[in-house]
Amino acid sequence: MSRRVKGSFRAACAALLVGGAAVPATAPVLAAPDTKALKVCADPHNLPFSNREEQGFENAIARLMAKQLGLPLKYDWFPQRRGFIRNTLKSELRDGVYKCDLVIGVSRKFEQAATTRPYYYSTYVLVFAAGRDLDKITSAEQLGQVDQATREKIRIGVFDTGPGQLWIFRQGLMDYAVPYVGQPGHEKDSLGDILDDILTDKLDAAVAWGPFAGYYAKKKSRPGQLKFLPLTSDPSDPGMRFHFGISMAVRYGEKEWKQRVNDLITENLDEIHTILDEYGVPRAQVE
Repeated sequence: MSRRVKGSFRAACAALLVGGAAVPATAPVLAAPDTKALKVCADPHNLPFSNREEQGFENAIARLMAKQLGLPLKYDWFPQRRGFIRNTLKSELRDGVYKCDLVIGVSRKFEQAATTRPYYYSTYVLVFAAGRDLDKITSAEQLGQVDQATREKIRIGVFDTGPGQLWIFRQGLMDYAVPYVGQPGHEKDSLGDILDDILTDKLDAAVAWGPFAGYYAKKKSRPGQLKFLPLTSDPSDPGMRFHFGISMAVRYGEKEWKQRVNDLITENLDEIHTILDEYGVPRAQVE
């Protein structure tokens, strides 16, 4: 090898070594798509998850995330119903700048955005008052097997959203269902009314998403006053699925931001679970 070629080869190797060593040392760590704030998409009237007064557990988790990122926390408020992602996470204010950059709670199989690792699992539950006619059942499915005299007296509350209606139908209890609005989109605390109605004997039972039921039970009842039994999923029927992993969501294509959020979840999982415990959120086994 000539002296000139050897010199060029050594120079090329040195450049590769220097370049390779410099990348991890100088590559910027992504704080958030908007480096001025952590902008969270949230529902303004959806306790126990979030509200405009920031009293929900998703608000508490958002504060934790913002603290770890070293950024102020800002919200874009919109009711979490049809059009939520389109009007928040995907709503572009100007080129490359969006109304918000993170949704704190979605199903891990959510299709409208890219989801992170799940940070908790929960399940739909059957809720009823202790010490009454249903006190002896030990599984939710036994509600559909009670004797006819008991069945004729049952009043079971169910929200108009979610899989609870199908579960009641499969148990042969539709004639005894009392409908409740699941996403009112206003300030009235109507979601908690379903548990109030059990406590005041207007209902015998209700089917509800576990985090909601656990929060309102803790808020409205004495320990042991209400019982919870998880609904059993049917693996062969997607409509009879009641056990869900909950993740955070970012826009598709934002791989670095998604990885940053995943890292924050991993690094702060114990503190996130402490927040969930404070709000009475029942957690299920990992799927």
